[in-house]
Amino acid sequence: MSLKAFFHINNKFEAGCDEVGRGCLAGPVVAAAVILPQNFTHPYLTDSKKLSSRKRAELVGIIKEESIAWAIAECSPEEIDQVNILKASFWAMHKALDQLKQKPDFLLIDGNRFTPYQEISHECIIKGDSKYFSIAAASILAKEYRDNLMRELSVIHSHYGWERNVGYPTRQHRAGIQEFGITEHHRKSFQLLPRQLEIFEKEV
Repeated sequence: MSLKAFFHINNKFEAGCDEVGRGCLAGPVVAAAVILPQNFTHPYLTDSKKLSSRKRAELVGIIKEESIAWAIAECSPEEIDQVNILKASFWAMHKALDQLKQKPDFLLIDGNRFTPYQEISHECIIKGDSKYFSIAAASILAKEYRDNLMRELSVIHSHYGWERNVGYPTRQHRAGIQEFGITEHHRKSFQLLPRQLEIFEKEV
């Protein structure tokens, strides 16, 4: 199925929004917002999960150069623990929208839920990153930003395999928590291990 450039032609500045990292045990949740020209098209721009890291890296430059506006924002593990991961993912989207140099007149949100932003109308699109270019572009910017961040953190915290799992709950990541405890980048409200609370209490 080919992706669409716009939800409705009467909207001049549609911003596609997506987030990455909701299911991770460590690191921020990251969101991006992208406004593309109405006539934008690209032969292989699609859901970031369907692309190789090389293709995503190539597309980052194209998206930033050809978009009308783009922005990336994050909510820290501390913020996630304060408000829960769902609210934090919406908050990260709001932060990204706040940073756009062009105010959108309509929002396309990946998923089935969203907290309204200002007075701007929105549409939630399930699997929107495989249906609309702007959402796909947002998913790529968010994923590349977050993956690179977790790889950088893995240099300092080498016991968890973040250079490969980027914070997701793999066997290596959980084994690292079991042996070495948690870091300041772990989400303490998540089920890190069955004995999560005992581990956390020992660390603080």
